Amino acid sequence: MEISKVKAELLQLRKEIRRHNKKYYELDAPEISDYEYDKLMTRLKDLEAAYPEFVTATSPTQTVGGAARREAGKLVAHDVPMLSLQDVFTRADVENFINDATEKLDAPEFVVEEKIDGLSLALRYVDGKLTQAITRGDGINQGEDVTENARVIDDVVQSLVDAPKYFEIRGEVYMTRKNFLAVNARQEKLGLKIFANPRNCAAGTLRQLDSRIVRERKLSMFVFNLQKLIPSPQSPVPTSHVDAYNFMARNGIKIIHAYKVCKTFDEVWRAIEEIGTRRENLDYDIDGAVVKINSFAQREQLGATSKFPRWAVAYKYPPDERETVLRKIELSVGRTGRITPTAIFDAVNLNGTKVERATLHNQDFIDALDVRIGDTIKVYKSGEIIPRVSGVVKSKRPEKSAPFKFPDTCPACNHKLEREEAAADFRCVNPNCPAQLENHLLNFVGRNAMDIKGLGETSIPKLISEGLVKNVADVYKLHTHRDELLAKKIFGLAKATDKILAAIEESKKNSPAKLLTGLGIFGVGGAAARDLIEHFGGLEKLSAATEDELQQVADIGSVTARHVREFFDDADNLKILKELTDMGLTVEQEEKIFAEDSPVAGKIFVLTGKLEKYTREAAGELITARGGKVASSVSKKTDYVIAGEKPGSKLKKATELGIKILSEDDFEKLLS
Repeated sequence: MEISKVKAELLQLRKEIRRHNKKYYELDAPEISDYEYDKLMTRLKDLEAAYPEFVTATSPTQTVGGAARREAGKLVAHDVPMLSLQDVFTRADVENFINDATEKLDAPEFVVEEKIDGLSLALRYVDGKLTQAITRGDGINQGEDVTENARVIDDVVQSLVDAPKYFEIRGEVYMTRKNFLAVNARQEKLGLKIFANPRNCAAGTLRQLDSRIVRERKLSMFVFNLQKLIPSPQSPVPTSHVDAYNFMARNGIKIIHAYKVCKTFDEVWRAIEEIGTRRENLDYDIDGAVVKINSFAQREQLGATSKFPRWAVAYKYPPDERETVLRKIELSVGRTGRITPTAIFDAVNLNGTKVERATLHNQDFIDALDVRIGDTIKVYKSGEIIPRVSGVVKSKRPEKSAPFKFPDTCPACNHKLEREEAAADFRCVNPNCPAQLENHLLNFVGRNAMDIKGLGETSIPKLISEGLVKNVADVYKLHTHRDELLAKKIFGLAKATDKILAAIEESKKNSPAKLLTGLGIFGVGGAAARDLIEHFGGLEKLSAATEDELQQVADIGSVTARHVREFFDDADNLKILKELTDMGLTVEQEEKIFAEDSPVAGKIFVLTGKLEKYTREAAGELITARGGKVASSVSKKTDYVIAGEKPGSKLKKATELGIKILSEDDFEKLLS
């Protein structure tokens, strides 16, 4: 191979792997499967082994993980590095590891255990009390402090019976398949991001700023290693991995339970195969089996490289892949209007599970694989719950096949589909699309919009299924169905029902900005709605505004302007809006008179971080009620930035621009 081509391929591989490392470790949003990533890394290792003169200190083969992030807390120095494990992929690789260790050590024992697919976490105990929980971060120098989040995980022990002076252990935070499916179902119902797999969901959850979310999502944890121990007089000192496990078990720590101690390669390989045969029956994901030296003294003898300990390897199971025939591509409309294509194919068995459907993501994914109806496709489950289509066997393609293209209209309502610039997804932006009704109603009654207490995820699906609500205007007609509501116990007993009906009536007094937010116009959230109402004074003038006039409003671009105009050009939308107006909802803003010397009137505010005394919406309403304006981003025009707990990049930009920073107390003084 020509040297120039070697250098070019090395450069491209390193760039690609670094990008995937960032996606996996830092953004919790991988684009490829573990198997595909492993193939890239194996190719890089092979090239570097063949051309060692081109190995660099910054190559992904010489570094660990990703960069540490600050989102969940402060950065903390590692007491013991949290290194990766060396991946191996064949029986011969495992045998080489066993033979090498046997040559260097005196009668070594090996422990074989499951490799949990989750997020590494170190727990530190001082005098038997949990003091800190730290993510892997960069693996060498520092990780993120997520102690408050770790404390709400049921599997994390808060105190030890046998209390060493210092005790640090490492484990894997994961999510059971049942809990993962429940989280994704909730995310979809709320129109939020759907997680690709349990590992991504666990990682994203552990980095949340709000520990209540961590508790709700029910994370779990297995501990798999003793990192460091400084004994007290009453605490024993384990001399091996199994001894450490026994010590942890006595103290209520949840260890990887299915481990085996082996002395020969044949025993090790049988243990690996046993784990492989039952992995699909587990209620959590594993992506391999770990083989490690049992004795701590022998581990010290073998040592570690800059990236891997030499006393352990991780065997990765090959993906279970099958060929099958694609019979249909089914298009479904999500609750946010996103159109998702699903491959329907002849049923195949993958890792013990019958599979006949797999997502095709979007038109770009279909085009990249050139998937056509009638094709023989390859389907796999690489340690994930969700089946994937990996490719097409084009040699088996039937004659006269045609490329698949999305239709121009929504399959649920025939409204024209939109594809935003630089985006891969097609979306139905019709607020009255029946497939989106539940999400549209949840948005309408939600806190940021009409804020109707008692209407939500439990009651709205019932109202829809009973045919009582077909659009947002029907919410204000529910008082005419009181007897039916009571008979079907949709809201419960009479007292609860009357309370909700009263809340619906009270919401008619809400500002036109809240009503506009609730109408579900694509691109118009709370901030944009306030800006539009402040500019036009109400829905009447707004409904008559041209796209050019709409774009005169700050932060309203051409795409949002087009969607606003299309909304008010739709006869069904105008009919619903007239019903809402006739039923007494506030559609025009009251004229406000502000004192000339008001410190808020005419000023532009930006909110960042978590406020303790107010929600962002409440703070924004206080500002706009006094003639001020709330913007979503910091610019030279910004007058004040209100900074709460753990502010983001907006605070840094405001400081650079010399904009005045207000605490909550400062904000209250300004208002008074």
